Amino acid sequence: MRTSAVTVFDPDLTDRLAVARQLDFVDYEAEVPMHTHRKGQLILALHGAVTCTADNEIWIVPPNCGVWIPGGVPHSARATANARLSYLFVEPGAARLPQECRTLSISPLIREMIDRLARERADYPLDSHAARLARVTLDELSEMPHERFNLPISGDPKIRAMAAALTTDPSDRSTLGEWAKRVAMSERSLARLMIRETGLTFGRWRQQLHLVVSLRELASGATVQAVAAELGYDSVNAFITMFRKATGSTPAQYFARRRLLEVTKRASEE
Repeated sequence: MRTSAVTVFDPDLTDRLAVARQLDFVDYEAEVPMHTHRKGQLILALHGAVTCTADNEIWIVPPNCGVWIPGGVPHSARATANARLSYLFVEPGAARLPQECRTLSISPLIREMIDRLARERADYPLDSHAARLARVTLDELSEMPHERFNLPISGDPKIRAMAAALTTDPSDRSTLGEWAKRVAMSERSLARLMIRETGLTFGRWRQQLHLVVSLRELASGATVQAVAAELGYDSVNAFITMFRKATGSTPAQYFARRRLLEVTKRASEE
């Protein structure tokens, strides 16, 4: 049986400002159970995809971005079978990073520096090159812009039940009125609850769910046709239109940029 990723490395055993690790999930269980640590954690997907649950939201780690989880925040994750992830663990107060979970744009420079830091031991000397690299990495990271690739689910049991059901079956096209009957509320009351708890209308919230699911599935190797069908779209074009409105590009363009970055990285390593 594969081991759990949380047993591989305890970031809180070192007091260094930042330490990095890389994991290939072909060797570990896809489900990472709910856990917490003192250090904050940045999660990058080098290949494949990972979906995190933290702070009453579902977070997707898309290409060119990372999910930042502050220290002390309970979180869990699910990685695709082909996922290769990079983790950066940051000592509290070591950098000007958000006090809540955020999706951050990640420059190629930061990716390279985290990759380099992952080759260092966790107790590197305080006056070493690794220590200076960690400091520069944190300075650069604090300047990265925020993105929004998350799905708010709130702590409300009715919203969480809807999120669980639609995450399991994202093709469910039930109307808000039909969902209101399932959770024993009036349609108007559920509409108000949705906006109050998530900041989104039901339609926008479900579209964001579809974006989260599609990014995860496309990154794991699924075709656009298969993802469109899984999400219940009447046509591939309808799915592509939704994706373009949400990200500013088609799925092909979005992932072409990722492949270009991977090719560039491999070329630099050679």
